[in-house]
Amino acid sequence: MNWMMSLKRLPLALAAVLAVGVTGCGNTETASEPAESSAAATTQVDHSHGGYWCVEHGVPEGECARCDKSLVAKFKEDGDWCDEHDRPESQCFICSPKRADKFIAQYEAKTGRKPPEPTE
Repeated sequence: MNWMMSLKRLPLALAAVLAVGVTGCGNTETASEPAESSAAATTQVDHSHGGYWCVEHGVPEGECARCDKSLVAKFKEDGDWCDEHDRPESQCFICSPKRADKFIAQYEAKTGRKPPEPTE
């Protein structure tokens, strides 16, 4: 009779497995550790400043003058500054969206997949 009780609970167990599969386990991809999953995976990111990629701004974290204000002086000194948008000219995707191509290529070379869309 125990196996009959187990059969009655099977739909509930399947529903639980499906719910976890649809919603995920809560593990998200962060800027510091790109997930090793397929490019088709849906990703959510937080803005951690300890990793390779600045998801918020779409450039490598070590080059993001919008997050690391200590980089601003060097960009300005090199004549690489967009006063209108308050960021390095080389990273001003507002003035020239094609500038993002360089950073997208860097991310793809490092991770083997497309980077997340910048959030800002």
